[in-house]
Amino acid sequence: MASDVANHDNEYRRELRSYVIGFVAALALTLIPFALVAFGPQSASWVLVAIFVLAAIQLVVHVRYFLHIGFDSHRDDLFLLLFTTVIVLLLAIGTLFILMSWHSRMT
Repeated sequence: MASDVANHDNEYRRELRSYVIGFVAALALTLIPFALVAFGPQSASWVLVAIFVLAAIQLVVHVRYFLHIGFDSHRDDLFLLLFTTVIVLLLAIGTLFILMSWHSRMT
């Protein structure tokens, strides 16, 4: 009985630690681009590249720490992530195609 409580407590702490690490990383990866735009005297192209890189890192942080999908995850989780990525890309590419088609017809 005591070992079950200790095991549950250890699992709770590990889960909480994972969420805290993810939250702090996501917060830092959100505040850094805001600081670059607000206070950075860098060129616009460098800031844009930095924002895209930090966004990609933040995507990985969210997948790992909040969705708990890693390289050692079950196959179903990885297929779900792949399917979601394909759907989002189809929506984004389709939207861009339609907008470019409308733009070419208006000019």
